[in-house]
Amino acid sequence: MRQRLSSEPDRYRGRRRVPTPPRSRYAAVVTSAFVGAGVVALGAASNLPDAKDVSPEVLQSLKSSQIAADALDSRTDDANRASRSENRDEGAEDVSAETEVSAEDVYLLPLDDYQFTSAYGVRFGKLHAGIDLAAAEGTPYKAVHAGTVTSAGYNGGYGYSITVEQEDGTELIYAHSRRLLVKKGDEVKAGQVIGEVGNTGYSYGTHLHLEIHVKGTPVDPIVFLKERGVDIKLQIESVYAGMAAAEAAS
Repeated sequence: MRQRLSSEPDRYRGRRRVPTPPRSRYAAVVTSAFVGAGVVALGAASNLPDAKDVSPEVLQSLKSSQIAADALDSRTDDANRASRSENRDEGAEDVSAETEVSAEDVYLLPLDDYQFTSAYGVRFGKLHAGIDLAAAEGTPYKAVHAGTVTSAGYNGGYGYSITVEQEDGTELIYAHSRRLLVKKGDEVKAGQVIGEVGNTGYSYGTHLHLEIHVKGTPVDPIVFLKERGVDIKLQIESVYAGMAAAEAAS
């Protein structure tokens, strides 16, 4: 009996199948067809004493099949990359459009820092039709929402005040200002600085008085703004605040 050499492959050793990377179905079929034909031809020539004696036609067919498979794989990868790129571009355009629309409708806090001192409601037997936000005199305040300035000047008990009307007719009044930085007819954006906190008119301390009128009737600014992503008491504003402020400043 012939003794098996240690270098001789052991055909009885355990085998396991190693998966190969997936390719396109068409490339796999073409490659299998060409390679199968080449293997058959090589099997027929296995009795030749030297590998150089293998038919050149067989070698050429194997080489051609590999080139064809590589070309198909490359073309498939290029198509997949192009498709992913187009999807990313379309997604970016959608996000950009959505962000632009949201920026137009954004609501913001009128001040970066303040102390909430007075709520909407009856006070001293009369309706206090807005809210009061105390801040140092001269502190710049911003437009809560985009709109058109319909009034800017001295207005009795409101002192120096600004009225901004939105597209739907809602009015925002900023009162007791020390100085006004816009004039009637100006278009303002959310986050744009429009005046400075003061103590003019019927005022008991330096603060910004903010009123909101819907269809000519005053409403509670805290409730109105909270429904639109701005919490006056917690000093929290819309997620688009930074973007809108940057746009207003540009």
